[in-house]
Amino acid sequence: MSGNPFQIYSDKPTTVDGIYSQEEIGLANRNSGNLLETLALDITPTGCHYLLNHFDVPLLDPKVHILRFSGSFEAPFELLMAEIMTLPAVTMPITMECAGNGRAGVSPRSHSMPWMYEAVGTSEWTGTKLAPLIEKACPKDGVVEISFMGADYGYDMGKSHFFGRSLTLNQIKELDVLLVYAMNGSPLLPQHGSPLRIIVPGWYGMGNVKWLTDIKALTEPYNGYQQVKTYRFKAHKDDPGIPIQTIRVKSLMVPPGVPDWSTRKRFVSAGKVDLVGRAWSGDGSPIVKVEVAVADEWRNAKLFEKKDRYAWQKWTFSWQAEPGEYILRCRASDVNGNIQPLDPPWDQAGFANNAAQRVHVFVG
Repeated sequence: MSGNPFQIYSDKPTTVDGIYSQEEIGLANRNSGNLLETLALDITPTGCHYLLNHFDVPLLDPKVHILRFSGSFEAPFELLMAEIMTLPAVTMPITMECAGNGRAGVSPRSHSMPWMYEAVGTSEWTGTKLAPLIEKACPKDGVVEISFMGADYGYDMGKSHFFGRSLTLNQIKELDVLLVYAMNGSPLLPQHGSPLRIIVPGWYGMGNVKWLTDIKALTEPYNGYQQVKTYRFKAHKDDPGIPIQTIRVKSLMVPPGVPDWSTRKRFVSAGKVDLVGRAWSGDGSPIVKVEVAVADEWRNAKLFEKKDRYAWQKWTFSWQAEPGEYILRCRASDVNGNIQPLDPPWDQAGFANNAAQRVHVFVG
């Protein structure tokens, strides 16, 4: 077949709220979400951390993998993984959330990975800081951005490309960007970017390019598909949009009691019910308050001190549950005055929906 066989998919199908296409179910089968019960843990077990992979997972050999610093550098160079492993190492607990988390709650829904609440997790990421390596390569005068290219390749909306993103020089200086090769004390798994990825703490997950092959200095803004055509807040399809960057303030609770298999509604016995959850915000901003609503009455939860700049904070709430049917909700406020909304903020693609969680509970 000549030409582009996927050009016919250059527009997204119309969706119906609550009804998911075979293609969306296929995406959900490939991209697993975190188990909300693991919100009780400071660190998400590696096998429970959410996944969002756009294309096929490249199977790269760490023994021969090369990272190239190319483009407008005065001193471009290459590094083998063995050389990267000798660089000063740092381990940071970092909460990562997919920009599409909550998309299923935005109406009308954009046809894509139908995330509800589960696209978030906190891992201990080990690697080396990126900024010293950029300085070593010495960007030439006129460099405005540094691009990061992964080995994963495919089509999106009819456009073929390797997954890539970019940061400005100032962003690299200001953010604690890491070149990462280990997750929770073990080498990266293939689906998490083995052997090398970047982590941009405090930003949504799209910036954390996996299977990293090339870091390139650019004298013009990067125009890769995943930078300019998506991961932008848009009011409508033709809106050029605003780039998505830092994570919005958010909280989630461990659903209490026991679940119904298919609906995930909950049952608890009457009496004291201890709720537990996590709250987080972008750029490492501390959470200052978490509230829990029972029968639409908001009460303050106990908020634990922030342990690590880029990791979520624990909260607890003691509920004296009486027989009946309830919708439990939680919302967080951060140090910058941002408050988690009750209703989904509108975005054409359903990005960054941080509306307060709803948990349907029966007490008997």
